[in-house]
Amino acid sequence: MLLDPIWTGLWLSLCAIVLAVPGILYARRNRDNLEDYIIARNSQNTRATVLTLVATTLGTWILFGPAQAATWGGIGAILGYAFGSMVPRLVMIPLGRRMRELIPEGHGLTEFVIHRYGRIMYAFTLVIMLFYLFILLAAGLTAVARMVGLLAPIPLWVTASVVMVATLIYTFYGGLRASIYTDKLQMVVIMPLLGLLLVFGWQAAGGVAPTLAGLAESAPQLLQVSDIGGIRAGLTFFLAVALTGLFYQGTWQRIYAAKDTKVLRRGFWISGVCSFIVVGLMGLFGLAFVGLGLEGDGSVALFSVLLADVPLWFALALVPLGLALVMSSADSTISATSSIIAVDMGRLIPNASSASLMSMARWLIVLAAIPVTWVASQGYSVLYLFLLADLLCSAAAFPVFFGLFYRRYTGLNAVISTALGLVAGLAMFPAPGGSTATLLESFLLAALVPVAVSLLLLRVLPSRPAYDFGLLHTAVRRFKG
Repeated sequence: MLLDPIWTGLWLSLCAIVLAVPGILYARRNRDNLEDYIIARNSQNTRATVLTLVATTLGTWILFGPAQAATWGGIGAILGYAFGSMVPRLVMIPLGRRMRELIPEGHGLTEFVIHRYGRIMYAFTLVIMLFYLFILLAAGLTAVARMVGLLAPIPLWVTASVVMVATLIYTFYGGLRASIYTDKLQMVVIMPLLGLLLVFGWQAAGGVAPTLAGLAESAPQLLQVSDIGGIRAGLTFFLAVALTGLFYQGTWQRIYAAKDTKVLRRGFWISGVCSFIVVGLMGLFGLAFVGLGLEGDGSVALFSVLLADVPLWFALALVPLGLALVMSSADSTISATSSIIAVDMGRLIPNASSASLMSMARWLIVLAAIPVTWVASQGYSVLYLFLLADLLCSAAAFPVFFGLFYRRYTGLNAVISTALGLVAGLAMFPAPGGSTATLLESFLLAALVPVAVSLLLLRVLPSRPAYDFGLLHTAVRRFKG
């Protein structure tokens, strides 16, 4: 079913305006200082924390990634993907509580890294986080542009530009508070439409029986949890998604935005369970795609199943669904990037006023939006870059967070362990366009080599005085004005 491109383009623009207007109005009424703009400290209750975390997690990728993973690895891949989406939320509870305890005036992960480990590890962590944010934003825009392109022959650059401009406008002025406010409203659009999507998908697939019969005949291994291929795929997706989630600045902002640690714990628990359920349900479309013997690319498995027989009004409803999904994650990514820019520019230019730092953060984001939109308009598969970002995060995960609890872990140890983990992981990492047969080994090496090297160096390197965590309490202060 292809819709008229002119009317679909107008409908796309109208939906983008409607979704952006509340954020614009909120930003006009609430002129925040820099501190509120990037962190909204201790301001969000449990309900707001749950809604903003779920909205941030449920980007447009959920319409593509889980279903495609299921076509590769079946039930095992779906479970790996779902657990990988949930685990960062659960792990963030003790990590976030610890960070709030050690750096109560903090703004994110990079502040901890530079004061705990020094400039080399800080630079590596900063590159990882910014690279991941760039890829995440480009992937979200690419996904929604591809989705709209399945409905009507609209150029990718048109959709990507409309979404980027609409999201930038209210995030530019409102920062994190506007992002959280619009997340709550966007969830009102997302959840009912996702529910309808599942209903229509069930009807289009003819229920469970046709899918199970087709899989039993053509790909029975996809239904076997014990299938080696499924287990490998599940572990790969679990490691890639779970460890990368620990480096997302948008999550660290919401750790500090939670009213207290009780809200943090409840909000992250509930949002983690919600993410598991939604990702798992979306993955089932991949099984239906294979079981029904549908032709086409597995990356659009959900739409191959869904668009076979849906009413016109629901095809049109997919546009606001896709926009709400991408804008809820894109505004968080834009706000997260602004936060990193402001905090780190404040360190590079210590005499700069809060107003100057806010202005720099805003306009640098506008400049960064140009290459992001260009990448999205090309329709490239960003999966390879995503996997590369995941590998970087896997290598840095243990060294970065081990020092959050263990006093005798040094910056030198962290740098060496991360570097060796990255070398080991890259040695097995597939080349662009090559076979993914060694992808799991690559992630395992990247994640586990730093653990082994860190423990070895603790015994080999000369013992140094234990780090005084009390220094972190005074090293980071709130922005004034």
